[in-house]
Amino acid sequence: MNLPGLLLQSKRSFAEFWAARDKRERAMLAAAAVVAVFGLIYAALIDPALSGRDRLNRSLPQLRQQVAQLQALAQEAAVYSTSAAAPVAALSAESIKAALEAKGLKPQNVTFGGGLAKVQFASVSFAATVNWLDEMQKTARLLVIDANIVVLDKPDTVNAAFTLRQQRND
Repeated sequence: MNLPGLLLQSKRSFAEFWAARDKRERAMLAAAAVVAVFGLIYAALIDPALSGRDRLNRSLPQLRQQVAQLQALAQEAAVYSTSAAAPVAALSAESIKAALEAKGLKPQNVTFGGGLAKVQFASVSFAATVNWLDEMQKTARLLVIDANIVVLDKPDTVNAAFTLRQQRND
């Protein structure tokens, strides 16, 4: 059977069913149908909207706090982006020697010339030397151009020679 024929048959069946009912029973069936339709509308449309609105109202204060934090961070970032980086002191043999003494390292030789510093160590702690290089990279913006490290028999002890250059503020 085709769809129009099926609809026509269903309509006739419903008409026969409805005609067989008395007036009071029809009113009760109509009222039950209206209640069922309103129940479906409430369950499908109204309740999800109300519960979603309540959930959003509960999360709104937290979202406002996050917005305030993000705005404060954005202002802080703007302040940092406009302020120039602190200038780094010019590289000198004295500044290198002072940094080495602060770390307890005794260089064999420190030479300075042409913007390059050459530091030689004999029998020093490898860990202390790496810590010193890390600190110098952060504070004086030194780059290791050349490194020659020879491991000695004693643990954590090396002979080392480094050629260092200071980064430019480009």
